[in-house]
Amino acid sequence: MNERAKKAVLVTGGCGFVGRHLVRSLLERGDDVWIIDNLFTGKHPDSWLKDGGESVTFIREDVIDFFRREMSEKPSFAPPYFHEVYHLAAIVGGRAVLIENDPILVATNKIIDSLFFQWAVKNKDNIGRILYVSTSVAYPKSMQDKGKHVAMKEKFLDLVKGETFGLPESIYGWIKLTGEYLAVTAAAKYGLKVACARPFSGYGEEQDFSYPIPSIALRAVRKENPLIVWGSGNQGRDFIYIDDFVSGLQVAILKISDGSAVNIGTGEFVTFKDVARVMAELVGYAPEVKGLEDKIEGSFAVYSDPSLLRSFGWRPKYSLREGFKKVLEKVRLNP
Repeated sequence: MNERAKKAVLVTGGCGFVGRHLVRSLLERGDDVWIIDNLFTGKHPDSWLKDGGESVTFIREDVIDFFRREMSEKPSFAPPYFHEVYHLAAIVGGRAVLIENDPILVATNKIIDSLFFQWAVKNKDNIGRILYVSTSVAYPKSMQDKGKHVAMKEKFLDLVKGETFGLPESIYGWIKLTGEYLAVTAAAKYGLKVACARPFSGYGEEQDFSYPIPSIALRAVRKENPLIVWGSGNQGRDFIYIDDFVSGLQVAILKISDGSAVNIGTGEFVTFKDVARVMAELVGYAPEVKGLEDKIEGSFAVYSDPSLLRSFGWRPKYSLREGFKKVLEKVRLNP
């Protein structure tokens, strides 16, 4: 633990995949961490926190109910001064589970985000800095098509300047784009210090098998042949290991105040077939890697230009192979 005065930090959605890793990092830093989570997809802190659990205040409640009550005339929560607030709470899930099969459920995020920023404005004197977690899906779909794709740059979607080069791919992107607009408004009109993060494809241990990296890792551990990936397999993403993801969030909250956004990614375009080949090589076999053309593929190429994040001094600590190795080790232990 670093020698520093303890600071109170709030994490909404702190029991989800990203939230758990972020909370652990904050505890290692020496912070007192407050979590609000209804455990819809998250896990109770008792199951993943050991040392440091005494520095966590866990509020098990839906954030919609929490913020509505706290915006009423009879709030029940007396918050400390939060040096940092990380707003992760959202309805999320793998593309096949949520974005494709139940897109209207994603609209709940609009309620979550609007109530969060109303609460933040009301309590602005008790808040130092805010990080709003948006998404890379907010970027223009037309710039991610086969034969036309480019690395996503923040200037392609700049709500501070009011500029965008196109429309998002899905309802999730649209709603997170609305959340970014609220962040810019909270900064410009109410003086809050807000940063928006646009994460690309985060992965790591403990991620649900509805996401592609753990799913492919499980097939590789079982040494399936052919080793299957969804879509053509030639589509690709910018995969970032969870510890690097979290460190990017912690840099962003300190470096941005005006509600503008920064990419959280490595800038490396990796196809799903390449993911499968690396996984198989790490496991120690050489299967045929086959795409399932009838399965959902999504955008052809979604990858970042990480120049802005790097200008803040951030660098990834884990290579693709190192991150995949950690996922495979976890899957071997808990298939």
